[in-house]
Parts: sequence; C-alpha cells; structure tokens
Amino acid sequence: MDEALIRSAVEYVTGLFAAHADGHDAGHTLRVYETARRLAADTPGCDVTVAALAALLHDADDPKLFDTADNANARAFLSAHDVPPETAARVLRAIRAVSFSANRGRHPDTPEGRVVQDADRLDAIGAIGIARTFAYGGSRGRSLEESVRHFYDKLLLLRDELNTLAARELARRRHAFLLAFLDELAEETGMGKNEK
Repeated sequence: MDEALIRSAVEYVTGLFAAHADGHDAGHTLRVYETARRLAADTPGCDVTVAALAALLHDADDPKLFDTADNANARAFLSAHDVPPETAARVLRAIRAVSFSANRGRHPDTPEGRVVQDADRLDAIGAIGIARTFAYGGSRGRSLEESVRHFYDKLLLLRDELNTLAARELARRRHAFLLAFLDELAEETGMGKNEK
C-alpha cells in the first residue's frame, strides 16, 4: 500500500470534514477506513490501496454534505496526487457502490466495493451507529421519534445485507446492541413499540 498517498488522503478528508459534527465527519471516515483495511486483508483479490482510498473518500461527495457532481472532490484528490487513471476508476467504482439508498439490496461487483460498503454499514450499527443516528437527526432538526424510525427504515436491515463473512461476524454483536437499545428505549419512553 502507498502509505504516503494514504496519509495525504487522511489529511484531505480531515480538512474536508472539519466543519461537520453530524455523524458524517472525519471520525466516521477514519473508522470506515480502519475497518475497510481489516476487511480487505481477509478478502481474496481485494486491492488494499484501492479499498483504503475508496473508504477515505467515500463521503467526500455525499449529497447530504456537499454540493458536487460526478464525485468532484474525490476526483480532485486523485488527480492532484497523480493516481493512475485505472486505479482512480476502481476507487470511484467502489465509492459509487457504498450508498445505502442508491444501492439498496444490491451487492457491489468488486471486492473493494464489497469491503468499503461493509465498513460503512458497520459504522451505522452498534453503539457508534446509535450515536451517529442521533447526532445526524439533531443536526437536521429531527425529533427523537423521527430518529428512532431510522432504526427500522435502515439500521436494522444492514446486518442481513453485508457482503463479507468478517463483516457479518462483526455485525452480530452490534445488531444485538441495537435491539437491546430499542427495547430499553421502548421501556423508558414507549418510543418504537409500534415498530416491532
């Protein structure tokens, strides 16, 4: 793996997300990167550099956060760092496979896409997923009830859509934590009782 290029990508996304505190921030991106690296090491045929770059740049053009077209931020980084066109195309292909809403029920056709999609989805469940859900909801003026609805619309579905065995293993405990949280929340507030 090109460690200098990866360090540059870490610096780029840290700056890009400096103003974000809504769960789609540098912390999220770096967790996805670390998880993707671990998953890539266990995934046959996965190019670790491509997976690492895609993980670091996967939210660089998220329409919820940036008003860009055609992955302009990711492309700008790849171009500025002379990433070969073939490698850049593979990175962008993996990035396009990540979004839950755009790829609902579809599995990426490359090992890098599968790894990065799994890493991103793992960061949406468990304790960190709960924290991110409420951080994002609060930043968008959503009520607690609206944020709880997100668990049923997305978070509880993620475990069954993961691509890699390693991700499915990691998801088991995180999914159980989501269920335990929702049970406790329903006990304390009644929220979510009608969703089950």
